[in-house]
Amino acid sequence: MSSSAEGGTGIRVRTERGVRTIHFGRPERRNAMDGVMFAAYYAALADADADPEVRAIVVTGDGDWFCSGADASTLNLLAAGDSADVVEALGFPPHHPMTLRKPLIAALNGGAAGLGLAQALFADVRFMADGARLSTAFSKLGLIGEYGTAWLLPRLVGVANAMDLLLSARKVDAAEARELGVVQFVRPKEEVLAAAQDYARELAQNCSPRSMAVIKRQVWRGVDTGGPEAVAESVRLMVESLSATDFQTAVQTLGQRTPVEFPPLPPEGEP
Repeated sequence: MSSSAEGGTGIRVRTERGVRTIHFGRPERRNAMDGVMFAAYYAALADADADPEVRAIVVTGDGDWFCSGADASTLNLLAAGDSADVVEALGFPPHHPMTLRKPLIAALNGGAAGLGLAQALFADVRFMADGARLSTAFSKLGLIGEYGTAWLLPRLVGVANAMDLLLSARKVDAAEARELGVVQFVRPKEEVLAAAQDYARELAQNCSPRSMAVIKRQVWRGVDTGGPEAVAESVRLMVESLSATDFQTAVQTLGQRTPVEFPPLPPEGEP
C-alpha cells in the first residue's frame, strides 16, 4: 500500500493492491474545483495511467460531496480567457479522462453538479451513495452543457432524458440516476467507496490490462462509428489479441484454478 498527498492542491492519492484511489480533498468547499485542483486531478490521472503498479483507478470525494463544480475563482478566470487558456491551465485536453487506458470508476459519495457531474460522467462506471443527488446545474446559471456533458449524456441515457437533465437542471436522486443509467450501482453512503474499490480490485486482479485498454478504445471510437466499420475493427483487434501475451498467459492457466498473472501495460502508448 502506498499513499501521498499533494500539498495545497486539494487532491489526495492512495494505491493499494493495484487500485489507485484519487480523492477530491476540499470538503470545506464541497470539493469545488479551483484551477490548481482541476490541473492536479488531471495530472493524478496521467500518473495513474503511466504507473505499472496501477491497474484500475477510483475517484471519490471527501466529506458530504463528490464535487459541487467549479468554484467562483475558476469561473471568473474562465470568463476572462478563451478555450486555449483552459487547455494551457490544465496541461491536458479537457477530455483527458476519456483518453485513459485503465478503467476509471467514480464513487459518488455525495452530490455532484456542473463540472463535478462532468467528471463523474467521464468515468467508465459509476457508484452512487443512496441519498446523494446530481444536477447538471448549467441552465440555472446561464451556462451551457460544459465539458462534453451535451455529448456524453445522450450517449448514456438517450436524447430525451439528456434534454430533460440539461434543460431543467433539476436534482436527481440516486434511485432515479440508477434507473436512467447515469450510474450503475447504488450503495449506502458508508459503503459506496469500498464497493467501488472492490469492483476496481476485481478488474485489477482478474482482467487483462491490455484487454481493458483495447475495449475502452473500441467503445469510445465506436460511439460515432458505423456498425460495419466497428465490426471490421473488432475482427482486426481480435486477431491481434489471439497472438498477444495476455491471451497465451490466460490459456496456459485454464483449469488450474489460479489467478492469471497478466503483465502490466507499458508506461504509455497504445497496448
